[in-house]
Amino acid sequence: MIYVLDILGTFVFAVSGAFRAARHRLDLLGVLVLAIATGVVGGIVRDMMLGCTPPAAFQDETYLVVCVLGGLVVFFAANKIAPHWDAVMAADAVGLSVFAAIGAAKAELYGLGAIGVMMMAAVTATGGGVIRDMLVNQIPAVLRADFYATAALLGGACYVAAGRLGAGQTTQLLAAVIVTFVLRVLAMKYGISLPKMHSLPASPSKLTHLRKSKHDPDK
Repeated sequence: MIYVLDILGTFVFAVSGAFRAARHRLDLLGVLVLAIATGVVGGIVRDMMLGCTPPAAFQDETYLVVCVLGGLVVFFAANKIAPHWDAVMAADAVGLSVFAAIGAAKAELYGLGAIGVMMMAAVTATGGGVIRDMLVNQIPAVLRADFYATAALLGGACYVAAGRLGAGQTTQLLAAVIVTFVLRVLAMKYGISLPKMHSLPASPSKLTHLRKSKHDPDK
């Protein structure tokens, strides 16, 4: 069941990545590159960080095939999919949840502590989106908007907590999936996001110069 959801999540992530390509009017290759990046790069980065090589996406090429299919679907049917974007985002929340749970489980398998497990949950779930945004020269969305990476982090934390309470791995996975999914859906429904940092009136060096000028008018 987890594998099926993982494949579904990969497909939906690929679709969302391909839509980012559509926004920038990229060609077919660009669409496929963003679809693949969004769908599997998070897992590839996780595996490289854990020393698990070759990454799972290259051991089971179903993931790459699914990403290509997602890109092609968007390339040829974007106008038909776009009006149903709410359904795509709901499926995206499922993908986020499953990726976070799988990332946490793999991190635990390689002996990482609680913080490492949480980080791998977030990397697996959001790494592809970060690379996607960087490829189109944008600040990654997970750093400036949405309750996305945070939901994955908290899902990873629930995976750890369930394990500390003596739950089996199946229960841990379900806990991570459910918590991440619920948090993401609530964030989408109510517009929940983390507080944003206020911009400075000037650069730190200029503010320092102004402060010194006030104390020493002769400068």
